[in-house]
Amino acid sequence: MDKLIITGGNRLDGEIRISGAKNSALPILAATLLADDAVTICNLPHLHDITTMIELFGRMGVQPILDERMNVEVDPRSITTLVAPYELVKTMRASILVLGPMVAHFGQAEVALPGGCAIGSRPVDLHIRGLQAMGAEITVEGGYIKAKAPEGGLRGAHFFFDTVSVTGTENILMAATLAKGRTVLENAAREPEVVDLAECLIAMGADIKGHGTDTITINGVERLHGARYSVMPDRIETGTYLVAAAATRGRVKLKETDPTILESVLLKLEEAGAQIETGKNWISLDMKGNRPRAVSLRTAPYPAFPTDMQAQFIAMNAVAEGVGTVVETIFENRFMHVQEMNRMGSKITIEGNTAIVTGVETLKGAPVMATDLRASASLIIAGLVAEGDTLVDRIYHVDRGYECIEEKLQALGASIRRVPS
Repeated sequence: MDKLIITGGNRLDGEIRISGAKNSALPILAATLLADDAVTICNLPHLHDITTMIELFGRMGVQPILDERMNVEVDPRSITTLVAPYELVKTMRASILVLGPMVAHFGQAEVALPGGCAIGSRPVDLHIRGLQAMGAEITVEGGYIKAKAPEGGLRGAHFFFDTVSVTGTENILMAATLAKGRTVLENAAREPEVVDLAECLIAMGADIKGHGTDTITINGVERLHGARYSVMPDRIETGTYLVAAAATRGRVKLKETDPTILESVLLKLEEAGAQIETGKNWISLDMKGNRPRAVSLRTAPYPAFPTDMQAQFIAMNAVAEGVGTVVETIFENRFMHVQEMNRMGSKITIEGNTAIVTGVETLKGAPVMATDLRASASLIIAGLVAEGDTLVDRIYHVDRGYECIEEKLQALGASIRRVPS
């Protein structure tokens, strides 16, 4: 396993391009299985999870064609097996997203129960219950979800999500596009990635209204056709580089991003003392060389503050002026990075689902271990502001969500390099 060695102390300064959103690209790739023709997806990030999804397609007989610009053409008509095997699904939770499209388009599916980051309970019961409401027969045995559509295909249904679920909303939304009649999804996720998926499905011929609100209405259609669609920019990658610049008292301009999809993050950065400017497809941040001020926040479903950004803000708060409290309401096991940061000299205490962060002048470099994707990013930020060298181990987590992270940070002036174990 590779490691990252970071020599802290450099202010980030410069411009970089933001990649396509992983959390949008994965469901959109799954959606191509609904089409009766080839679909081309553009602006895919070059990430391990994307490679895993493409490999999963290959196992099912679908051979995606990838060009040098990370555009991929998927023709689902060549599918030969409707099984998503455990050895691939265990590494990536988003593999569950092929369940709805396969049942809706091909009438059946076998998908292994998923894996992914160990950040807490993320059950798949909403996916199963949503499909059952549409008439699917589902059993869970031998670690696999086995689903079969009723004679004549899935039927439209009225389904209420007990808790807001992004992947649950996406799976049932995709299945509903080919179901007979109307489907209404209530308490649906409102995330920009859900909206992006819906827009891609509409480009393929789906009839969807209300995406971006908590009630989505889908009128099933006979078939979905081919299309060409570009994945939205990654709002979490955008936020991560903005926080890294704020923590290092730096100045950055991020291009090919969208300031309208992370307003809660930008407001918190302004509260921390950052000067933020935005254009149609860019965001700039300038700390004017000043130390950030500690901010308090509470994670909640979109449009509130994203859980995928709290670890990065804890890293910034660790070297900020004052005390910040961070309340995590989404996942019960998402403070695993705190113990590692405290080894670097941060003053963070955990009380239930709240982290209380007392800022210190500087951190000290140390060997640390990443426990999940966003924890990896927070430890890298901590390394950027620490005195001396920080060695971040188990960075396969970060490679699941950040395209070329060390190259982008080097372009902003960071001293960071990848070394083999």
